[in-house]
Amino acid sequence: MNLTPEQHDQVAAELKRFASHLNLSDDQKEVLRGYLTEAQSKVADYLQSNPNANKLELIKQVASHRQEIRQRVENLLNPEQLKKWDAEAVKAKEFLGRQIAA
Repeated sequence: MNLTPEQHDQVAAELKRFASHLNLSDDQKEVLRGYLTEAQSKVADYLQSNPNANKLELIKQVASHRQEIRQRVENLLNPEQLKKWDAEAVKAKEFLGRQIAA
């Protein structure tokens, strides 16, 4: 479940591109960074508690928090940013769907 250095770099580059596309303020960047750090911690805790979890189980675990994530994003972003966020979320879901099928 660990990312290779190349995958880590790809994710970092995509997040940077996405943040730029949203035109986040410095305050929004800091709040979002906190959200991502918290989410990463929750995933690590889940994996520690469930060391044999596969990708599908992990995705289901993240998806179970979708409403909470959505509320946080709605409170953070303005309507234009939220529209862009939603478009990117669709792309991410499509990507994850292909990864599960592979």
